[in-house]
Amino acid sequence: MKRFLALLVMSTLIVSCVSKKKYVQLEGDLMETRGELQKTTVEKEELEAKMAKIEKRVEIYNAQVNSLQSDNANLAESNNQKMDLLADNSAVMSENMKVRLQETLAKLPPETLEGAKTLKDSMNIAIAYNLEQSINENNIDKDGDIDVQIDQTVVMISVADSLLFRSGSYTVNSKAHDLLSKLADVIKAEPSIDVMIEGHTDSKGIHTETIVDNWDLSVKRSTAIVRVLQNKYKVDPARLIPSGRSSYVPLTDNSTYKNRARNRRTNIIIMPNLNKFFALMVEEEVVSLD
Repeated sequence: MKRFLALLVMSTLIVSCVSKKKYVQLEGDLMETRGELQKTTVEKEELEAKMAKIEKRVEIYNAQVNSLQSDNANLAESNNQKMDLLADNSAVMSENMKVRLQETLAKLPPETLEGAKTLKDSMNIAIAYNLEQSINENNIDKDGDIDVQIDQTVVMISVADSLLFRSGSYTVNSKAHDLLSKLADVIKAEPSIDVMIEGHTDSKGIHTETIVDNWDLSVKRSTAIVRVLQNKYKVDPARLIPSGRSSYVPLTDNSTYKNRARNRRTNIIIMPNLNKFFALMVEEEVVSLD
């Protein structure tokens, strides 16, 4: 009997010890879980605060973009209204100038004006039409190395660099002067246009004592043509815009010699400038009145 009681007491103590050990372990696990939960809660609140700031910033940016778009739309509408006023309001435009504008537009084939919605559109088309006639009269596109394209009111003459320069050089070939002389005549015949000379290269790199890279070559070639137009053919330099595009606007891939030759080109972009057009008309009217 005593032995049985001793065994019962020992069993109870063992069970008690095991239960207490598990309890302590579970309690530790609970504390650790609570700590992780608290940390996660803090991180969640921080992320929510950051997200709120980002959303607020996006909202402000969107408002600014919408405001700019609205301002641009209002400005465009205002400009169109001002241009339309020039045709209809004698307080803004004299009768003599209105007659001259009507005479200019009357010379155009009716189909060329079909897409014109405002006076501004009409005058842009008129200037581009006159440029096209001048280019045709000067036979500028007679050579296979020259491509003339008219995109709405912009005239682009693309010239292969084999006609203008030696390989890797920005010295203008003497054989290019016939083209540049005709181009100068076109530019001087229409004082209300600006002309951008845009150089393009292929993707083959270049580095010499005088040329840093393709960017440098493309710009040097455009400025070389600008100088010829200014110095030899007396084109007003204020109307000339040199620029270079390096190899980053190719017509085709640069995988073959033929394709690289196509990509080496100079674009001569002729752009109507209506501000100059109307300023010239006002100057001519003042002279005629004197």
